[in-house]
Amino acid sequence: MRATILLVAILFLSLTVECNNITLYANTVSQIFGAARTDTTGYNRLEELCNTFGSRLSGSSSLENAIDWIVNEMQQDGFDSVTTEDVTVTTWVRGSGSLQMTYPRSKQLDLLALGGSISTPIEGITAQVVVVTSFDDLANKAASGLVSGKIVVYNVPWQGSYGGTVTYRTRGAIEAAKYGAVASLTRSITPFSLYTPHTGVMYYDSQYPEIPSAAITPEDADLLGYFYKNGYAPVLTLSLGCQTLAPSTSRNVIADYYGTVLPNELIVIGGHIDSWDVGSGAHDDGGGCLQTWEAVRLLASLGLRPRRTIRVVLWTNEENGGAGADTYFANHIAQLPNTTFCFESDAGTFTPIAFSFAGTSAAQAEVQQIADLMNPNVNLNVVAGGAGADVDPLTSAGVPGVGLVVAADGVGTDTYFWYHHTRADTFDHIDLNEFQLCVGTLHH
Repeated sequence: MRATILLVAILFLSLTVECNNITLYANTVSQIFGAARTDTTGYNRLEELCNTFGSRLSGSSSLENAIDWIVNEMQQDGFDSVTTEDVTVTTWVRGSGSLQMTYPRSKQLDLLALGGSISTPIEGITAQVVVVTSFDDLANKAASGLVSGKIVVYNVPWQGSYGGTVTYRTRGAIEAAKYGAVASLTRSITPFSLYTPHTGVMYYDSQYPEIPSAAITPEDADLLGYFYKNGYAPVLTLSLGCQTLAPSTSRNVIADYYGTVLPNELIVIGGHIDSWDVGSGAHDDGGGCLQTWEAVRLLASLGLRPRRTIRVVLWTNEENGGAGADTYFANHIAQLPNTTFCFESDAGTFTPIAFSFAGTSAAQAEVQQIADLMNPNVNLNVVAGGAGADVDPLTSAGVPGVGLVVAADGVGTDTYFWYHHTRADTFDHIDLNEFQLCVGTLHH
C-alpha cells in the first residue's frame, strides 16, 4: 500500500495534508494529545453508558436502549452522518444457576453459565466429578471408564495468554460429551482471581450430545482437584436455567466524519457495543467504543478535518455470534475497494504500549516510524498480529488494519483478564489517565 496512504490513514487521521516528512506533524500530535489529556467528555460518557444501561448482551433491551442513547449523543458531536443498520442476533438468556458440592463436604460453589449453554433438567444434575488437566488427560481417563456419567471439570491454569486456555471453555462441552459426560465445568480463564467466575461463549458439535456447561472459579477448580487427587470423587449438583430464544434484531451504529479531499475513501475504526450480561462491559468493550468515538469528536471540536472520511462503527453481537461484523462487511462490500484502513480497540482501557498490525512488513516498519512521534506521550511498538474480531472480515479481504495493544492484554501484566467477562467489569475499574492516553493514541 502507498506510504502516503499509510501516513494519513493509519495514524494521522486528523491531518488535512500529506507529506513524506512525518516530523512536520509533531505540533499537530502535541495539539491532539493536549486536548485528549484535558477533556473528560468521553470518560464521563463511558461512566454514563456503564452505570445507566449496565450489561448489554445481544437481544437485551439494555443494549438497544444504549444504542438509542449513543445515536442521540453522536448527533450532537459534529459527525456528518449518524445511522444504524439492522443485525439479526442470537438471543440467549442466562436464567438462574447454582452449584452445590455435597461430598466430601458441603459447599456452595459460585459459577456462571457459559454463553450458549443449554439448561439442566429442572431438578438439576447430580453426579460425581472427574477432574482433568488437558484434553489428552480427558481421553486417557475416558479410556479407563472414568468419564461416562460424570461431570467433567477442566482444571487448567492460565497458560500465559488468553489463547493458551480459552479452548477449554469453547470446546469443553464438545470434548466431554464425546465420552458420555453429563456436564462440563471449566476453570475460569484468568491469571488471577478473588473468587470471580468468568463467562464467555461456548460451542456444541452436532455429532455429540449437548450438555450443560459453566465456568467456576479457579479457587473451586483447585479445591475439586485437591479432593480428586487425594482419592475422593466429589459429588456436585448443577442447576442451570439457560434458554436460547428466537433470534432478534439489534443494530450496528455507523457515524461518518467526512474527509475534505478524498471523502469517498474510508478509514473504519471502532469497538463492539455489546457485552456479556454480567458487569457493565466497561473494559470489554465500552471503553474501546468510547475511545474511538471520542477520538473523532475531539477532531471536530478542534476544527481538524481529515483528508479521508473517518467512519466510527460500534459493532453489535461480537461476544456471542459476530453477526455485527459479518453484517457490516456484507452491507458495505461495495465500499471495500475504497476502505483504506481499519482499526479496532477491544483489549481494555489501559496504557497503550503497541499497535498490532495486519499488513506487510515494510508497512509495519513505516508505521513504527510514525508511532515514534508519540513517544513524549506513549511509547508504542508496532507488532505483527490481528487487528480485532470485528475488523477480521475487512483484514481478511486485504484491508490493512491495526488493533490497540495495552499494558494489560497479555503483553504486559494481564490485568485485563482479571475483569474480562466477569461481574467486576465495571466503570470504577477504568482509569481516567489511561482512558485519555488511549484517546490521544487513536487520533494518530
